[in-house]
Amino acid sequence: MSDTTQERIDEIVKKYPIMLFMKGSPDQPQCGFSSRVAMILKDHGKPFASFDVLSDPTIREGIKTYANWPTIPQLYIDGEFVGGSDIVSEMYLSNELQTLLDAATGKA
Repeated sequence: MSDTTQERIDEIVKKYPIMLFMKGSPDQPQCGFSSRVAMILKDHGKPFASFDVLSDPTIREGIKTYANWPTIPQLYIDGEFVGGSDIVSEMYLSNELQTLLDAATGKA
């Protein structure tokens, strides 16, 4: 991954409290795993940003290196990598995700 790509990803990750790199958009996901994470985030009612990795092959490959995580979607909260679909789903079921989302959006 080029330094420019890494810097661009870093800026995107740090710009938004809740950032989802996914295939497609929250309203039109292009894979089941991306759809699942977007639905979980929507269910929590917290505003989140997303980036369609299908729109930019450089970011699509670069994000895998950035987090050292081979799959998409990838969720970041407060600039920190949280995980992919399975991890986010588990955190959702255990209510652990709610705590992170509340902290990121300033709700105690």
